[in-house]
Amino acid sequence: MDFDYSDRCKELRGRLLAFMDEHIYANEKAFKEEVDRNGVLGNRWQPLALIERLKPLARDQGLWNLFLPKSQRAPEGLSNLDYAPLCEIMGRVPWAPEVFNCSAPDTGNMETLERYGLEEHKQQWLEPLLRGEMRSAFAMTEPDVASSDATNIATRIERDGDDYLINGHKWWISGAGDPRCKIFIVMGKTDPTAARHQQQSMILVPSDTPGITIKRPLPVFGYDDAPHGHCEILFENVRVPSSNMLLGEGRGFEIAQGRLGPGRIHHCMRAIGVAERALELMCRRLDSRVAFGRKISEQGVWRERIAESRIRIDTARLLTLKTAYMMDTVGNKGAQAEIAMIKVLAPTVAQDVLDWAIQAHGAAGVSDDFPLAYQWAGNRTLRLADGPDEVHRNAVAKLELGKYA
Repeated sequence: MDFDYSDRCKELRGRLLAFMDEHIYANEKAFKEEVDRNGVLGNRWQPLALIERLKPLARDQGLWNLFLPKSQRAPEGLSNLDYAPLCEIMGRVPWAPEVFNCSAPDTGNMETLERYGLEEHKQQWLEPLLRGEMRSAFAMTEPDVASSDATNIATRIERDGDDYLINGHKWWISGAGDPRCKIFIVMGKTDPTAARHQQQSMILVPSDTPGITIKRPLPVFGYDDAPHGHCEILFENVRVPSSNMLLGEGRGFEIAQGRLGPGRIHHCMRAIGVAERALELMCRRLDSRVAFGRKISEQGVWRERIAESRIRIDTARLLTLKTAYMMDTVGNKGAQAEIAMIKVLAPTVAQDVLDWAIQAHGAAGVSDDFPLAYQWAGNRTLRLADGPDEVHRNAVAKLELGKYA
């Protein structure tokens, strides 16, 4: 296996590192101040002027839509292996990916529209997303069923003449709170009598369609993640044209598998960036503080945690790079075991390193003076997002057992 990055990747990586130093890390305090200021003014969901100001700078430097795989619309697109170190760098700051138009769920939705949408869908929704003029959401998870088994999804999508009527209850719909969110990709049941994996479909639903009610934003450990947000939504007799159906009825699982492979590995790439940032902050803190007559970094327990962090981060990175290499060479299906393994490993490693970093900072670690508490809350959701750990472990076990059947 060749994990060497291409010359183009190395050049982009250098530019991205410089951009992060000049515009992202330098503005972390300003980001928080703007969010707080919008809250005081009663409009936490207002898009942030800071991010909108940085987007043209990133675009002008060629650091835009870096996630895009090679395709007709993006002949310059990167391989998964080349995108990995770039995504990791962006992941070091939670809001950074949006600056480069590389944030979830938009990246997965753009790939879905590119692969499965009609040309009219691409003109209406994909092109504005690629330009960063709007945002999107992916509506699958439901409060009334165990959504880790997607065959449980109960939202109904029923044909009514030339239209479909949608009725259902969704929650944890990331991005739905953003006023720039213009399109939902909704997963629901079109035929309850069909074979188990042919009951579900995916359909495009403009966010201003009558019958859509955003009930509330859902905080994660007290953070509402405004202006992006995760929301609970009702769909009540929501009517959309039949042409909004992606691929056709019963193709929802096929689309989901095409969408979730890249989405999962992107989450893992960012998680490694989170872990690296946490380790850096931990080392700097331990080396700058004295307790009981010596630097905390000289104490054995912290040496052990630093070493364990480095070992585990590099382990997760290597497995992620192997997975990216396999997705590039044998396809997502051929890499399904590796995708499942990294989806368990990377967020778990990041969570443990974050926890040690918080401990190293003492009471400051749970405050907003450092990014650790916010990143801990966000990273903890990754052990549930795109399938919980238990589902991925089960998938790995089934594939392993299959070798000896």
